[in-house]
Formats: sequence, structure tokens, C-alpha cells
Amino acid sequence: MNKNVDMLQWEISESQHGKRLDQVLTDASGLTRVRIQALIADAHVWKGDAQGVKLKRSARVLLGEVYYVYIPKPQAMQLVPEDIALDILFEDEHLIVVNKPAGMVVHPSHGHDTGTLVHALLHHCDNLPGINGVERPGIVHRLDKDTSGSLVVAKTEASHQGLSQMFASHDLQREYVAWCRGYPHWLEKKIELPIGRHPHNRQKMAVNPKGKMAITDAKLEKRYDDNFCRIRLRLHTGRTHQIRVHLSHENVPVLADPMYGRKFNPSKHIPEPAFSALKQLSRQALHAEILGFKHPITGEDIFVTHLSLKN
Repeated sequence: MNKNVDMLQWEISESQHGKRLDQVLTDASGLTRVRIQALIADAHVWKGDAQGVKLKRSARVLLGEVYYVYIPKPQAMQLVPEDIALDILFEDEHLIVVNKPAGMVVHPSHGHDTGTLVHALLHHCDNLPGINGVERPGIVHRLDKDTSGSLVVAKTEASHQGLSQMFASHDLQREYVAWCRGYPHWLEKKIELPIGRHPHNRQKMAVNPKGKMAITDAKLEKRYDDNFCRIRLRLHTGRTHQIRVHLSHENVPVLADPMYGRKFNPSKHIPEPAFSALKQLSRQALHAEILGFKHPITGEDIFVTHLSLKN
């Protein structure tokens, strides 16, 4: 066996008989479901002696079948740590919670090769786990570039697995605050609408009956006048641009949202300092204010909040 590859082996038990392949391997291995599905897609999961035969992740397993999972060692990313200040809300040897500023991209991507949260974490932390086959910090969830607020990052493989399971089962508290144009005709609402790719603009998401169900609890906190309001939101799912899409669909788009909103000129009747703040707003007015969860290793209740919303 190649020294750069780990091999795991399982024989299907009676209790596993008839279940989905990706579900069984996720439960047995301790790896995330996304990681298992990627290994299946890359033909790194074999049944019996059928080496290299690509399997379907939805295949039903049968009693007595033997499966092998080959896990390549993480491939290094050529990233240079950068000395970027972090606003740390909580940290121990297992995980770190930071207040991500608006304007910072979480992970390197096309057009964002430097200055990301990952670059900052590489400088701050001595060792970070290889996650999903690539040596990079254990990003468990993300915030849009221009959304600020609390974000948790795993520092070990064990904490990454635990946190990933919490996010997959939505077993944590996430609350956002949004300043929106107009005001809703409700005080509280559970928005349950599927989100998928926009049919005409692939860079956008939209309420789409062919998409995945997204659930957002919304509560009107304050109506300033007919021009804008503040809404508190709690996520039950984590779809791309979920809050922004749901609020836009409810005709209360997030202020200064360049993709789902529209230009906003605050009324001169709005008192200071709110008027000046709104005039100077340079990014979508959405802030991840509260993040609460049970520590995946220690069992401690972690609750962090960051109240400010800055341009």
C-alpha cells in the first residue's frame, strides 16, 4: 500500500443492511458525509475486489458485503501565512471563533489569492488539520465576503468532525441581524422556501422549486419609518445566500446588497446618526451576531455575540 494512502475496511452488518452507502461509511468512519461522497466520486471506495469500479453514493448495501475506503494523504496548498489581525471571540486548543470583518473572504478562490481568513489563520495557529483531502484550516461554515460576524474554525480533525455534524444537523444557534429596505407586513414569520440557482444568472441564487428547502425564522425588531427596518434572523438550514434571497423574496432586501437589493437613498427625515451611517453604508447590512453551540470535545456550552455592524 502506498505510504501516502490510508485504507479502511468494513463488512456490512445486519443493522446496516439496506442503508445508503454514503450513510453507512459516514457513520462507520467518522469522516464527514461530504468527504465520503467525494471519495466515492473519485473511485476511492471499492466493493470487494472490484478495485477502481465507480460506485453510486446512493447505492444500498447488503449484509456481508465488504467495502474498502482509500484515503489519500492531504495535499498541501501553496499558501503563505499572512500577519493579519484577528478579532478572536473564543479560542482553545480545539477551535477558534473569530469576528470576521466585512470585506474579508473566508477561503482563497479565483481573484482572492491573498488576504483571506485562511491566510490569517495559518499565521495565527501553529498546526491546522488537513480537511477533506487538502491541508487547509478546518473551515466548518462560511460567511459571504461582505457579511460580518461570528465564525467558528476547527483546529483539530476531531473538532472539525464534531462541528461538521452539528452544522449538518443544525444543532446550534445562529442568529443574524439585517437592516432592510422597507418593512414586512408581519412581525414574525418562518420562511420555508427552496433555494437553487437563478434560472437566468448562474452567479445568483433564487427561490426555486427545484432547489433545496431553506428555512429561516424572521422577526421584525424595529421599524424606523417606511424606508427601512431591522430584522433578526435564525437559520435552520445553511443554503448559499439564504438570508439575502429569502428577505429579497419577502420584498425587504438587505440594505446595500449589490446582488439581491437595489439602490437605497435614506429619507432626510431619518435622525442622526442613523442618516449618516446609512448614507455611508458600503456593504450589505448583514451581521452574524450570535453563535451558540456545545463544544464538540469538552461539552462546554459556547455562546459568543458581537453586536456591532460597521461599514
